[in-house]
Amino acid sequence: MERDKKIKDIQTWIDIYSLPLLNRAVYLVSDEQDAKDLVQDVFLAALESYDNFKEESNPKTWLTGILNNKVADFYRKKYRTIGQIRLDYFFDESGAWRRDDVLNEWVNKETSLLNDAEFNGTLENCLDSLPLKWRIPIKLYYLQEKKTDMVCQETGISTTNLWKILQRGRLQLRECLEINWFNTL
Repeated sequence: MERDKKIKDIQTWIDIYSLPLLNRAVYLVSDEQDAKDLVQDVFLAALESYDNFKEESNPKTWLTGILNNKVADFYRKKYRTIGQIRLDYFFDESGAWRRDDVLNEWVNKETSLLNDAEFNGTLENCLDSLPLKWRIPIKLYYLQEKKTDMVCQETGISTTNLWKILQRGRLQLRECLEINWFNTL
């Protein structure tokens, strides 16, 4: 009887929460296939740990917590398997900036860019163009709004390394947006 309830609950949750979990996963990992795999892993983990669900919270809350852990594992694994970051895009052999114009101020009268679907598409493309070793901490820090210590723990990097990655990533994002958005207006 207990097993039947467990299976019935999981089937119901799959029907109700698959799409919201998939949308969240796609937002967090930017790849639909990886997101589908993560959602599938969420439901497998929910089935395995069903007895830990106390029904004190909404099933969606519990499943979203599992998803967040799966996404952290996903990034942790991906981050550790990536090669070295290449900095020659910004710096020459002596460590000097290759291009000083990435430091120029943007001139833009628009104040609601984040409400602009075209701008958001350009921003997403610029994020996707970042080296994966930068993209992961940037997404964890800015999109998931995780604290510094949590990002460092999940990626296995030092705080100093995180700040350098965030700084360099912002510079590359800025240049990408200048080329693909602000200079096309």
